[in-house]
Amino acid sequence: MRALRHLNKYFLKYKYRLIIGLVITIIARIFATLVPTIVGNSVDIVEKYINNEVTDIAEVKTGLITNILLILGAVLISAFFTFLMRQTFIVVSRFIEFDLKNEVFQHYEKLSLNFYKKNRTGDLMNRISEDVSKVRMYVGPAIMYSVNTITLFVVVIGYMISIAPELTLYTVAPLPILSISIYKLSVAIHKRSTVVQEFLSKLTTFTQESFSGITVIKAYGIESETQKNFTNLSNTSKDKNLDLAKVQALFFPLMVLLIGFSNVLVIYIGGKQFLDGTIQELGVIVQFILYVNMLTWPVATVGWVSSIVQQAEASQVRINEFLSQEPEITNSVTQKTPIIGNVNFNNVTFTYDDTNITALKNISFEVKSGETIGIVGKTGSGKSTILDLIGRLYDVSSGEINIDNTPIKRLNLLDLRENIGYVPQDAFLFSDSIKNNIKFGKETATDDEVYNAAKNAVVHNNIIGFSKGYNTILGERGITLSGGQKQRVSIARAIIKEPSILLFDDCLSAVDTETEEEILSNLNKISKNKTTFIVSHRVSTAKNADKIIVIEDGQIIQEGTHNQLIKNDGYYKELYLKQLSEKEI
Repeated sequence: MRALRHLNKYFLKYKYRLIIGLVITIIARIFATLVPTIVGNSVDIVEKYINNEVTDIAEVKTGLITNILLILGAVLISAFFTFLMRQTFIVVSRFIEFDLKNEVFQHYEKLSLNFYKKNRTGDLMNRISEDVSKVRMYVGPAIMYSVNTITLFVVVIGYMISIAPELTLYTVAPLPILSISIYKLSVAIHKRSTVVQEFLSKLTTFTQESFSGITVIKAYGIESETQKNFTNLSNTSKDKNLDLAKVQALFFPLMVLLIGFSNVLVIYIGGKQFLDGTIQELGVIVQFILYVNMLTWPVATVGWVSSIVQQAEASQVRINEFLSQEPEITNSVTQKTPIIGNVNFNNVTFTYDDTNITALKNISFEVKSGETIGIVGKTGSGKSTILDLIGRLYDVSSGEINIDNTPIKRLNLLDLRENIGYVPQDAFLFSDSIKNNIKFGKETATDDEVYNAAKNAVVHNNIIGFSKGYNTILGERGITLSGGQKQRVSIARAIIKEPSILLFDDCLSAVDTETEEEILSNLNKISKNKTTFIVSHRVSTAKNADKIIVIEDGQIIQEGTHNQLIKNDGYYKELYLKQLSEKEI
């Protein structure tokens, strides 16, 4: 139960609703327990008539009709308050589910990129959906039925003791056996629930990856192999669920058996006490039978509730596992930080934690506000890492990055990223309209601003060619568009922000040379007062930059303007001549 303590803050948040629910539950159970008393009283009326203690048949009929009306009234009032009880507790559980999902999602957003490299998307999705749903069953139905059962036990057993203490003792005798059985079964359920949730995460992850990579699966013709792997995983998950179901299935038969045994005790012991005169009225035995059967469902729910609690704890442990992880990148500055765009790398070294690969080694360079710097190098040389560090997606291992002569860690992280327009190498678009994907960079943008951004990214003509134009809904990750169109929409999304710093990570690799020249011409006009980083494997993309650095194995091996670099032997000149000859061919 320790893991479920995390939910205490939500119980405090909704304490008044829960208190009202408790009061309503007590009222509902009190009226429900009146029914056996009235039924017992009716039996006593009939018994007295049979024994000639009452001879007026009209009096008997009046008494029975009155009791019938009282039973109907008690049942209706109990039903009404039971309805209110469910409305109170179940609504609170939905509120807590909403709060918990938001807490998990917000924490996911705070966690650093290393977290997402180490954890699969399917598992993350399962914890915020299936695991939270299991927890909701605890904060809703489990608590509701627990309160209902406890209230009913206190009221019913208290009343039973007041009218027949000895018979009550025999009636509740099976309950200790029930408690021990529940405890042992709960331990088994807890272990098996944890395994079930883990396999559900694996199943979700496999499914998510298969759907995301369906193009590769079809292209390689491995549908049958993928289906086989899914079937194996699904069968294993099924077996784990069956193991859990077998344990859970023991609860209800056990409950019914013990309640049935209690009924036998009531009839046998109660009958003997009635015959020897210990119990004076036959209606008492009838009341006890009704009370015992009234306790049947609450006692049965003890096992069900115990199962829910065990599953909820297993799920909450999984949720807490991620909630307890602290983000590596934190924002320690509260005051707003204006960003002009001067960027300075001072002996920066960076090593990826997950691979231990040192991507940058003692990198130093400076870019002033309004300047454009081109970064050229082989694949894996560390070009993209430089951009990631500027956006503070990672923190440097050693050295220092200064923005406007201030260490990057001393800047307000929100202000820093608000002033950066980033176009990643792998353009990611959301399953939304093209317009909203562009407005993602600036939610308050007008239609004219969206159109101008698209025109500057040379994608406007493509968009208006679609039947729904800017309202065209894209598939997952923008699959509706071609590679070049996705890159250009991403560029439009970045420039519409009008940020101080623009980061372009090889974002023109999928467009033709003519389109590239047009985009670069537009970017030169847009970025006059902005600091611009252009990462590229093409010389044509970086040649107009104010400064170009060449990266190899995480180190700067060349630096200068395009004209300076092509005059000196080295990687840049070789790349230029190679690409020039390919263009001529």
